[in-house]
Amino acid sequence: MTDDHPSEQATVLGLIADPDMPETIADRLAERLPEQLDGEWHVEVDADPVTATLKGTSEILEQTAHKCDAHGWTYAICITDLPVRSDDGPVVADIDHDRGVAVVSVPGMGGLQTPRRVHQVMRQVLDELRSEAEGRGEPGQVREQRRHGLSSKAIGLLAPIRRKAVETENSHLDVRYVTPGRRGRLRLLSGMVRTNRPWRLVFGLSRALAAAVATSAFGLSSSTIWMVGDQLNIGFKVLTTATVIAALVAWLIAAHDLWEKRGDTRSDPQLARLYNASTLLTLITGVVVLLTILFAVNFLIAWLILPASLLSSMLGSETGVGTYMAVAWAFTTLGGIAGALGSSLETDHAVRQAAYGYRESCRRAEYQEHEQEDGES
Repeated sequence: MTDDHPSEQATVLGLIADPDMPETIADRLAERLPEQLDGEWHVEVDADPVTATLKGTSEILEQTAHKCDAHGWTYAICITDLPVRSDDGPVVADIDHDRGVAVVSVPGMGGLQTPRRVHQVMRQVLDELRSEAEGRGEPGQVREQRRHGLSSKAIGLLAPIRRKAVETENSHLDVRYVTPGRRGRLRLLSGMVRTNRPWRLVFGLSRALAAAVATSAFGLSSSTIWMVGDQLNIGFKVLTTATVIAALVAWLIAAHDLWEKRGDTRSDPQLARLYNASTLLTLITGVVVLLTILFAVNFLIAWLILPASLLSSMLGSETGVGTYMAVAWAFTTLGGIAGALGSSLETDHAVRQAAYGYRESCRRAEYQEHEQEDGES
């Protein structure tokens, strides 16, 4: 939240953000937006975990409107990591002109340059809200020309963002920005993976990492492991590495029940498939990062500790950088298998926190609680 107090002439914008990545983006916007908007603006950030439990943009818009009135803001926009689907395609933003509020879905921006895309959409949403409030446009009018980079060739090639007028019963929603078609779904999927921040998996799975490092250290002292790494051809090494990655990912999913049940009637079947795909890609990316770091550490340790003369005498061949890489690969593969076993010692809560963003972690915890209650009843 900004420190200074707004003057009476200032337009006050409230940014309600889910904890984690949306909050980080909101803090950046609070610093940059006032300088880029016409007139005097004051931006306040409210990181609210309450909105993270809401399940749709209609509910979020309602809660955002209540907060806007309670705080006395001119406009309020909720930045959420909730993936939203509609008949027209994945939703980027929903706007309620009447109450001066909107919700922006971060996953709908895709996995590349996410903060920049959110910034562009926020500028467009504010233009929408201000034009209606100042009588400079009709909310139902489809505007073909979008500003702030939303109509750029790059966005049009990846997944064009379309403006749709919406008429819904019992809802104030009247304008929606979507990314239609297959490219829009792929963009939403990449955004879901980006929101999960899969690289955090490395440090979130402490027991799995400890098991992998300990086993790699054992492999360092085994000349048999050196020979295996040196003798196997590149094709077999690639196949073995892929098998280790698949085993670790499958173990995590099975041991901690991370797979979305398609038979769950509370879930949209297509959204359930998206959740499963994002889980799979998140875990694969996180495991690849883990093994890459482990390989780099093993290579450095082997280079510093194992003399070239010792390796040459044991392997019966000249020792070079390739030899050390082969030996480090063997340590890493062995460590990866141990990491899969060590991951079963992690709690479900720890794995969800490591693999997902705040909202998705809460959603899966809630779903697991419902399953346990259903099993007990």
